[in-house]
Amino acid sequence: MTLKELYLNTRHRFVSICKSLKTEDYSVQPEIFVSPPKWHLAHSTWFFEQFVLSQFKDNYKVFDEDFAYLFNSYYNNAGKRVLRPNRGLMTRPTVDEVYQYRTYVDQQMVEFLDQNPSNKAEEIIELGIQHEQQHQELFYYDIKYILGNQPTFPTIDNEIYLAEIEQPAKWLKINEGIYEIGHDNESFCYDNELGKHKVYLQNFDISDQLITNAEYIDFIENGGYENFNLWHADGWDFIQKNNIKAPEYWHKVDGKWHQYTLQGFLPVNLKKPVSHISLYEAFAYAEFRQMRLPTEFEWEIASKQINYGALWEWTNSAYLPYPNFSKAPGALGEYNGKFMINQMVLRGASVVTADNHSRATYRNFFHPEMRWQFSGIRLVK
Repeated sequence: MTLKELYLNTRHRFVSICKSLKTEDYSVQPEIFVSPPKWHLAHSTWFFEQFVLSQFKDNYKVFDEDFAYLFNSYYNNAGKRVLRPNRGLMTRPTVDEVYQYRTYVDQQMVEFLDQNPSNKAEEIIELGIQHEQQHQELFYYDIKYILGNQPTFPTIDNEIYLAEIEQPAKWLKINEGIYEIGHDNESFCYDNELGKHKVYLQNFDISDQLITNAEYIDFIENGGYENFNLWHADGWDFIQKNNIKAPEYWHKVDGKWHQYTLQGFLPVNLKKPVSHISLYEAFAYAEFRQMRLPTEFEWEIASKQINYGALWEWTNSAYLPYPNFSKAPGALGEYNGKFMINQMVLRGASVVTADNHSRATYRNFFHPEMRWQFSGIRLVK
């Protein structure tokens, strides 16, 4: 697939997954960590306008001078921006104007791609495509949170299904030794995957399956959310302060657990992997089973032997730079490096990850209390 085809496919996919939204859905921001769908559509477009067209295309005229302020996210080097908690206050520009913006930038990008852009421009375009795929996944996190916290639990058209786990878990043995970690070929990766280096791992066994809803209900019913001995101090404080007694989107109705899914409000399927779990909950569950979470290095080495991709999998590794990590100059250097504090690494992919977007070296990262992402649990012993 050519770069132009990849660009167009990615851009069309975002429009497609938004096709069943109502106009009122596009601007809602129920929590600070949720961004409105309209903002995602515009921000991912701004990325190409800001970092490609404005930098490399001769005589490029921006669509609207205000959009850089409205739809910049966290790039301090790119100028001032609307604060994240205020993204949901913007009823203007309208949804139609945002789609006009996407059409305008797409036309300009196709014209630019037909002009044999430089290698540097192509590298940034590829980064922009990956960036848009990330926002497509974030869109699913956010729209599920937006709809899943409404009284009628509405849905959108989607094909997002977690498969049932049909077989009992098996334990895969990984022998102690020195292993190499990090991205090591010419395919795309983010800068936080670079700095290939050696690590020493002790013997460990890792499950070939994620933890199921049935297994997690056993944790709940055996007092998992009431036993402070299972929790980090921060995690215990978090669940007490927020009155958390179950995973995100779970509700007990007439004595039975139900959960909101993108297919609607349904009884919890005991065979599916438990999802929308914080690092705090994953750690407590591991303590309950007298096991632990894998480190990100253990996970990467074991990834050749496990099926992953249903849910992002929490690891017990802090998000830190690899040896010889270096940030790119300017705004693009803000993409990953400045977030290497107070966050934990997740590995793999999820059912809402764009095709071919993840790989064994991919390092996702979130604060340990976050639950709205599609996250699950894999254990090590």
